[in-house]
Amino acid sequence: MGVDFPVIAVELDSKIEERLELLARKTGRSKTFFAREAIEQHLEDLEDYYLGLEAMKNPGRLYTPDEAKRELGL
Repeated sequence: MGVDFPVIAVELDSKIEERLELLARKTGRSKTFFAREAIEQHLEDLEDYYLGLEAMKNPGRLYTPDEAKRELGL
């Protein structure tokens, strides 16, 4: 018995769909394979960007240089 994975639906622009279809056909891989690859490769960048934006909005405690050195044991 295989592992069940969540399924998501994604609406694509027709030109992107055509490119994805052509790539899948030429390589013998599925469109799902390439969609998963694209998500996996770019997810970390998206996380860094959006979590960084959130951190900028709510920076928490700010330290002076001397406080930072003391906290880090430098």
